[in-house]
Amino acid sequence: MSESFTATAAVAHSGVEQFTLQAIEFAPLQGDEVIVEIHGVGICHTDVVVKAEVTEFPFPAILGHEGAGIVTRVGSGVNRVKAGDHVIVSFGSCGDCASCSADQPSYCHHMPELNYFGLRADGSPAITSEGKVIHSHFFGQSSFASHALSNERNLIVIDKDLPLELMGPIGCGIQTGAGAVMRSLNAQADQSILIAGGGAVGLSAVMAAAIRNCKQIIVMEPNAARRKLALELGATHVIDPTESPDLAEFIQQLSPAGVDLCVDTTGIPPVISALLAALAPRGTLGIVGITPPDTPPPGDLTMIMQRGLTIKGIMIGDTDLAEFIGELLQYYRAGSFPIDKLVTRYPLSAINEAMKDHMAGDCIKAVLLPRT
Repeated sequence: MSESFTATAAVAHSGVEQFTLQAIEFAPLQGDEVIVEIHGVGICHTDVVVKAEVTEFPFPAILGHEGAGIVTRVGSGVNRVKAGDHVIVSFGSCGDCASCSADQPSYCHHMPELNYFGLRADGSPAITSEGKVIHSHFFGQSSFASHALSNERNLIVIDKDLPLELMGPIGCGIQTGAGAVMRSLNAQADQSILIAGGGAVGLSAVMAAAIRNCKQIIVMEPNAARRKLALELGATHVIDPTESPDLAEFIQQLSPAGVDLCVDTTGIPPVISALLAALAPRGTLGIVGITPPDTPPPGDLTMIMQRGLTIKGIMIGDTDLAEFIGELLQYYRAGSFPIDKLVTRYPLSAINEAMKDHMAGDCIKAVLLPRT
C-alpha cells in the first residue's frame, strides 16, 4: 500500500513513568511489510526492563512484542500472508544468516538492527506522531497499539477459530518457557526438572515438562497462588524459597541425587547459583531470565568440570517459530497446554494499571485488548 495509515498506540517517553495513548501515523509500507490489527498483546518482563531504560532502546517508543491479530494491509512484495489472515506476531530475523538457515532465528546475526534499534533495517522511521519520530520495530512489531507494522517473516498464520486475545504471548514468553524444556533441554520422561519462577515463562515450562511426562517437576516460587497453579498445571512438587536460607540443600531434600535439568526464569544470581549446586552429575542448567548487568557466570569452574555440568543460555526457547508454535497450538486444542489459566485481560487504555499489576505479581500474564 502506498498511502500512510493512522492508528492509536501506548507510547513510552523517556523519564516519564506512565505510557501515553496517542495517535500515530505509519509511513507507506515497504514491499515486505504488513499492518496487523492487534486484538491482544501480552506484557512481558522485557517490556518493563526497556521501559525502565535499563537498555539503550531509543525513546519515544512503542513497546510490546507479544501481539496477535488480523492482517489488514500488505506490501507489494508480500506473498506469505494476505489481508484477513489471523496471525501471531513474533520477533524479527533476516532468514539468510547461518543461524536462520539452521532454523535458529532467535540467534539471528542481525537480531539487534531488526529488533532493538527502533527503526527499519534501512534506518528509516516507520512511525511518527505530530511530525515527530516514534521508535518502533521493538522485537519486530511494537504492538502496544491498535495496529502494528511488521515483516511478513515475523508472522505465523493460525486458524481463525483460535482466540486471538490469548495467542500473542505464545510468540515470546510462552514459547520461551515451553521451548526451553522441549527444545533447548529436550527433557525426557526419565528425567527430573527444577523450574525457578512461577511466572508465565516458568509455568509454560511446567506445562511442557508435564507434556514430556518428566518423572519429577519441581517449581520454586515464593507466591503461594502461583505454587498452587503450578501443581494444577503438572508440577509434582513446589518449593517456597523463603522457607530455607540454603536453597540448594532444600532442593536436595526432594531430589537427593540432584536434578537432571534446571530452568531459571528469575535472573537472580543467588537463585542461579543454587540451581547449579542442585544439579545431578552431568546435569544441565538452562538460563532464561534476564540477569543484572555484568553478572558473572555462576559456580566454580572446577566443580562444573568435575561433575560434567552444562550451563546453557536460552533465547526464546531455541525454537523455529512456525513449527513449534504449531505444535503448542495442537497441545492447546487438546487441553494439555491451558494458557488461558495464565491470562488476565485489560483494555489497552489500562496499560499503566496492567503494568503495575505485573510488577506487583498480581497477575501472571497481563494481556492488553486494544479493541475493548
